[in-house]
Amino acid sequence: MSLQQQAVDDLIDTHFRFEATDDVEGVVSSLAPGAEHHVVPSPYGVTNDPEKIRELYSTMFRDLKGEGVTPVRRLYGDGFVVDESIWNGWMEDGRLFGCPGKKGRVSFRLLHVFEFDGRKIARENVWCDLAAIQEQLGARVS
Repeated sequence: MSLQQQAVDDLIDTHFRFEATDDVEGVVSSLAPGAEHHVVPSPYGVTNDPEKIRELYSTMFRDLKGEGVTPVRRLYGDGFVVDESIWNGWMEDGRLFGCPGKKGRVSFRLLHVFEFDGRKIARENVWCDLAAIQEQLGARVS
């Protein structure tokens, strides 16, 4: 089923609003049953288990304190969207990004790829600019 651009924007913006307010159950409710979720990098890997997704978001909301997201661009295809943005905020623990125990203010690029199943998100892949995160936390390996 093909969704119109406004409907897709509404789905993504609602999902992002749940993320911005640290609403784990809201995030999970925006995903279709069996949705594939993957944050790169993340020790959670690819999962379609709602409990693992809850655990990931609970950890993320505990470790990251967002102060703002700057949209860069959104590209639309048949059944998918690529969303690019810049995340700004405080990282309390960089463990999700291979920097355990490191903390500090960070700003990094995020690239989301969404696919849809009717009125829900069927797949969410997120790529974070790991080099920028590591450099800002003083953990970059040369």
